[in-house]
Amino acid sequence: MRIELYRELVKSPSGNHHEDFMPYLDTFLYDGAGTPLGAVLILPGGGYTHRAYHEGDPVARRFNALGYHAFVLQYRVAPYTAPAPQQDLIRAVQIIRSRAAEFRLIPDQIAVLGFSAGAHLAASGALLADELADKENHVSGKANALLLCYPVVALTEAYAHRGSGTALTGGSDLDAMRRYDVHRMIDENTPPTFIWHTADDAAVAVKNSMVYAETMWQCGNTCELHVFPHGPHGRGLGAGHKDLRQWAELAANFLEHTAGFTRA
Repeated sequence: MRIELYRELVKSPSGNHHEDFMPYLDTFLYDGAGTPLGAVLILPGGGYTHRAYHEGDPVARRFNALGYHAFVLQYRVAPYTAPAPQQDLIRAVQIIRSRAAEFRLIPDQIAVLGFSAGAHLAASGALLADELADKENHVSGKANALLLCYPVVALTEAYAHRGSGTALTGGSDLDAMRRYDVHRMIDENTPPTFIWHTADDAAVAVKNSMVYAETMWQCGNTCELHVFPHGPHGRGLGAGHKDLRQWAELAANFLEHTAGFTRA
């Protein structure tokens, strides 16, 4: 089932009607759920310029197999700029939570899973949820847990992924990017987080994940970090790498045993 996030098409800021876009959710509900389950909302990566298919639908099916409901969000990317993607994520969480009974899911067990720039969106959307949520919608748009896969965390540091920052903010203004440095937003209310990365990721430096985890621990938060020794960026479910393939099951166990989620 496909769910459009808004009532009307969102006009492109470029003025080119060919770039107008309607953000939407695709649902992957666990077949035959006897009782309500936890859910995972998946955000494909793509540097805020596109959304990678292999980090969307196949991942949703994998989490179905692991006993969770799943959703994939197709959010706005360039030429749309911040906070449009964050607003899409918050709106998606609100929709899922408001329809929990229909979907047979537990409303306070919604995890957001993101890859690369999608992981940046997962974290920034959770951390900005109270600020950016539609004030007329009284359903929370904040995730209960985060699953971050080779995440972009910093946009302005020496180890930052500047391309994501440029696409997200529409330029090279460091002050505009700094507002979306995720490590600067983390506080004691940041949701429990699972992270994985590879040490030799040549596109998004592993230091992004290390700084996020260290900041979480300094705030007294729950954070599980896995750094695999080798593997290129953008591996999705880890095809072709026996060690990387285990991350989804590790994440599913984190949700169940650490974050208290229910799965089939």
